[in-house]
Amino acid sequence: MTMLHSADFFPAGDYAIAIEPRVPQQAFPEHHHDFHEIVLVEQGSGIHIFNGQPQTLSAGCVCFVRDHDRHLYEQTENLCLTNVLYRSPADFRFLSGLQALLPREEAGQYPSHWRVNQKVMAQALQLVNQMQQHASWSLERQAHQEQLFLQLLVLLREAAHNPEAQDAEARLHRLLDWLNAHYSEDIAWDALADRFSLPLRTLHRQMKQQTGSTPQRYLNRLRLLQARHLLRHSDMRITDIAFQCGFGDSNHFSTLFRREFGCAPRMERQQMV
Repeated sequence: MTMLHSADFFPAGDYAIAIEPRVPQQAFPEHHHDFHEIVLVEQGSGIHIFNGQPQTLSAGCVCFVRDHDRHLYEQTENLCLTNVLYRSPADFRFLSGLQALLPREEAGQYPSHWRVNQKVMAQALQLVNQMQQHASWSLERQAHQEQLFLQLLVLLREAAHNPEAQDAEARLHRLLDWLNAHYSEDIAWDALADRFSLPLRTLHRQMKQQTGSTPQRYLNRLRLLQARHLLRHSDMRITDIAFQCGFGDSNHFSTLFRREFGCAPRMERQQMV
């Protein structure tokens, strides 16, 4: 597995933060780093395999990657990212207590992926742009950069954990989070639109804008990603995997799987042997 080293990304001096735009982000093999990373998804879509688990990416996603996390990108479609790299929180000169603003692992679960709206993403990218490191180091520049990083963390946390947000975009984000947890259930889109107080037409339009997919294709992708994970990491029968992931017909599952990943489920399993 590839390991990325801070010496290749951080400039000389004591800066604790480095900015790496990826416009666009190409498919990239599994890797980890000796630094931490906040990934801001500006536009496009793709799949983020995070510690072996598939996550869909679309505009507004924010991903927190720790120095020991394994991840990779695949099936990227005009995926534009800005990566905010940072050293261990203990290496910041002017800030302390940063861990309280970062996602925390609880009961083995790490909430690594957040969602923010377009307005907040624009504000975040503006802060990041001001964070760009100078060629030469100075104490004042480092202090300013760390101050901006703190503002970024507060902005993202407030936006992602604001239960009062009631606009259509916030309701769509809650719907997408619900789908990530309930993808295997029978989904009636009109009932789901009512549940999240979204007109059905608005649901279709905003999902297409946010994810690049229609609602049903997005749901199918969630199911297929989990099915591929089970094919790779379990001994379950292919038919059982299809049903567990929400497909009522194994032949239909195989057709969709081949269309999405370019090979049949059985071939996917054989490749892992």
